[in-house]
Amino acid sequence: MTSTSQFGGFYNEKRAASDLRHYRKNGPVTPTRTLIAALRAEGVEGATLLDIGGGIGAVHHELVDAGVARATLVEASAAYLDAAREESERRGHGHVTHLHGDFVELAESIPSADVVTLEGVINVYPDWERLLGLAAQHAQHLCGLVYPRDTPSVRFVVVMMNGVLRLLRKEVRASVHPGDAVERVLREHGLSPHTSQQVGPWQVAVYRRR
Repeated sequence: MTSTSQFGGFYNEKRAASDLRHYRKNGPVTPTRTLIAALRAEGVEGATLLDIGGGIGAVHHELVDAGVARATLVEASAAYLDAAREESERRGHGHVTHLHGDFVELAESIPSADVVTLEGVINVYPDWERLLGLAAQHAQHLCGLVYPRDTPSVRFVVVMMNGVLRLLRKEVRASVHPGDAVERVLREHGLSPHTSQQVGPWQVAVYRRR
């Protein structure tokens, strides 16, 4: 699933508008809030941020408010990118770049950043190891992730979810990856585990450049 249209078919305008309304009313969902707090604890003032597949942009909205100097969002869904841009404009965030496309295809043209985030991304991208490896290469200091925990109950939910998506003829599929496999890819690119928290069915982890 490397074409933007495959993502756009599921992550459409209706879903983006709903997520944006929820975010404006309630703030980031708990796993996202946990990631943001973990990154803020490391100090983000004056840092650059690359938010990969960030949807409506909750991560970079909050971190720009916390002092990030410049942020780039790369998002495959045009609807979500528009929602993120709308929220950036509403907040007066002038130093945010919004790029439409598949990060794997655009990676060579995108500068590295102090902090790279992938929140709920590697679990819906088929070639997740390539995606994660390229993201790690772009992380000069920190890489923050949110991804499903590898447990029987989470795997069962994902199987059921994929069945529904198949019936609805949606091309997007979810997957679960072992934590040690995620760590292996990041270590191969010079990053080491720094913090890790379990938030319900999600793992929230921050890796640091060695």
